[in-house]
Amino acid sequence: MPEINIGRLRGGLCVYWYDSTGKRIRRQLEARTRKDAEAEAIDVYRKENPTPAGQTVQQIWDDYLIERQGRSVATTMRYTGKAILPHFGALRPDQIDTLHCRDYTSMRRQAGRKDGSIWTELGHLRTTMQWAEKTGRIERAPAIERPQKPAPKDRYMTRAEIAKILAAPCEPHIRLAALLMLSTAGRVSAILELTWDRVDLDRGLIDLRISESTTRKGRAVVPINAGLRAALQEAREAALSDHVVEWAGGPVKSIRKGIVSLAARAGVPNISPHVFRHTSAVHMAEAGVPMSEISQYLGHSNVAITERVYARFSPDYLRKAADVVDFTMIRSVLGSKN
Repeated sequence: MPEINIGRLRGGLCVYWYDSTGKRIRRQLEARTRKDAEAEAIDVYRKENPTPAGQTVQQIWDDYLIERQGRSVATTMRYTGKAILPHFGALRPDQIDTLHCRDYTSMRRQAGRKDGSIWTELGHLRTTMQWAEKTGRIERAPAIERPQKPAPKDRYMTRAEIAKILAAPCEPHIRLAALLMLSTAGRVSAILELTWDRVDLDRGLIDLRISESTTRKGRAVVPINAGLRAALQEAREAALSDHVVEWAGGPVKSIRKGIVSLAARAGVPNISPHVFRHTSAVHMAEAGVPMSEISQYLGHSNVAITERVYARFSPDYLRKAADVVDFTMIRSVLGSKN
């Protein structure tokens, strides 16, 4: 796919890309700011490269990436495309059927991929097809069959494990990211994208939200607790960029390896960035925090999502139901009447 870029031309901004022969194509833009140029660039590119009739999955996928260029989802979809497009790319959407989806699932399983990953990959395909229908590129999105979504992983850290994680030696940006994930229950992407303008130390609030068009995952505004406040104040004084979690004066793309290394030094097994978010939610549930509050903290769109995963960790989970079926009380009452 020709990736479009913003550059300078004749004292102003331009959009440029490379065609199939490697030739660079440049077009002058009217925009005077980079933000406006990014929006105009898409229109200019599409005007010169109109969507053909009977387009393939590959073409739709490419258009979708252009639409989402500069957003985190574009990076994810480029990676997913390496698996999806060799199998589906040459097909038209109307040619995709259940057999294609099952063949893909079988092929990915043979390659050692877990059903959770396959479920996500085919979900990205479904997203692009639904987008194509919504934007009028195709008449109807095909049905994309996926393997059953695996149950959520139950791995979460105990308080003793959390203490080991926070005490283990690591780079400052990894420690701050770990504390942010635990204190805000935010997704790792939200933590890495967090900028100082959304950290209000005076009011004690962190706004993890960004434009709805940038991510489909819910995010929240959460309070800053005492432990996190101290860490943020120290980080703010040493900040070299707009990003809260930074390395060498710039944003950090991934901390997965850093978290794995931290967990190894702490002697805490089976840890990934998502475990931090899950850990926070479990401990809130175990402390009896209402599901509605946990749902808001996690940025869930519906409390039912929260209840499905975390209600069982609550100390009152099914307690009333268990008391109702305590039939030993019947025998004791009947015995007292004889």
